[in-house]
Amino acid sequence: RVDRCGAACYGRTVMRDQPPIPRAAPGQLGFADDLGERLGAAVQEFIDRRRLAGAVVAVARRGALAHLEARGMADLEHDRPMRADTIFRIYSMTKAVGSAAVMMLCDAGRLELDAPAADYLPSLRGLQVAPDPAAGARTPAPAHREITVRDLLRHTAGLPGNVAVEQALREQGLPPLRRCTLQQIVDVLDRVQLCYQPGTEWRYSFAAEVLGRLVEVASGLHFDQFLEQRIFRPLGMADTAFFCPPQQAHRLAAMYGPDAGGGLQAVAAPQGGTVTPFSFREPPIFLSNGGGLVSTAGDYLRFCLLLAGGGALGGVRLLQPATAAMMTRNQLPQDLIPIRKQPQERYDGLGFGLGFSVRVRPSAFVPASQVGEYGWIGGASTEFWIAPRSELVVLTLAQYLPFSPLSQVVKGIVYDALAEA
Repeated sequence: RVDRCGAACYGRTVMRDQPPIPRAAPGQLGFADDLGERLGAAVQEFIDRRRLAGAVVAVARRGALAHLEARGMADLEHDRPMRADTIFRIYSMTKAVGSAAVMMLCDAGRLELDAPAADYLPSLRGLQVAPDPAAGARTPAPAHREITVRDLLRHTAGLPGNVAVEQALREQGLPPLRRCTLQQIVDVLDRVQLCYQPGTEWRYSFAAEVLGRLVEVASGLHFDQFLEQRIFRPLGMADTAFFCPPQQAHRLAAMYGPDAGGGLQAVAAPQGGTVTPFSFREPPIFLSNGGGLVSTAGDYLRFCLLLAGGGALGGVRLLQPATAAMMTRNQLPQDLIPIRKQPQERYDGLGFGLGFSVRVRPSAFVPASQVGEYGWIGGASTEFWIAPRSELVVLTLAQYLPFSPLSQVVKGIVYDALAEA
């Protein structure tokens, strides 16, 4: 079968009945038998100390689930306990999904990784680099080369962040991001100056949103339609979308932050890609690849297992093995490692692949972390990481601002339990 993108069967347009993820006792998968007890105790300590309302932790090895547990509360005010199928705002973990969509289109021959992005999005052609006052520059300079698709995926495009893009466009009389489609925004990016010459720095940026529009142009589908038809349905990710439908709203976790007394208080959840509060209960206009999706532990675990499986899961192949391998290898030159993101100690030793970080050197932040490990975080305390050497997939989900250290604690426990078995 050939789909509308012209590629041979890299996704289906009907919800696939994926088999359940197999489960096994920790000891059968090479962990210490008390892995679950250790993880449960660690999560409970965060809850008891009022540093989280609740969380879900999942650990898989060799394609089988060793641990999946929900603890605490999803919504304190409404007395709703955390469940394994609680829906979370995953924010920047969206980027990994959108990057997979781009690479599917590369496999399909609809995009070229090292082609100028302007070949598909003309507003990106001939962009200017903002003057650097520290270097004595007073006027913008032309970019030395065009931004490539690879630059967008690895955050070396030179684009500013979402807040700076929104401010620049608002100053020119355009509406805020939340009221714009991806097409409306990207079509006027020629009004925005680059922060640096493409390929010379790593900077987390608006590039992720540009990738969402790139998917639309290359596929002929709206970004949400492509993700639904080509990724979520084939993988059986029934609860992953840009909003939580009304009939499932009771499963959406509340957002929390610290109060003045050291406890918890409910806080407004911003829309992905913006700083504007958003209910996540109606379809957004702005389909943010930077951070717009909601998902569950079970759904996102399937996506992680797809990556760990070289682009295939449950009889469905979405990425060619070589493509999945390339995505999960560092794509940055040595002079751009470690990536520059705060707090810097968290990102020490990290390079970047095509959609997520890749560990290229050991780090004191979590000494047990393995070189070759890849993954990413969501700003409201969600994280996934995959360790090919140990055949591990780990997922931690909570809803807390600012970012909780839970995932750092979980990582140490998982590696320790593996070493002690």
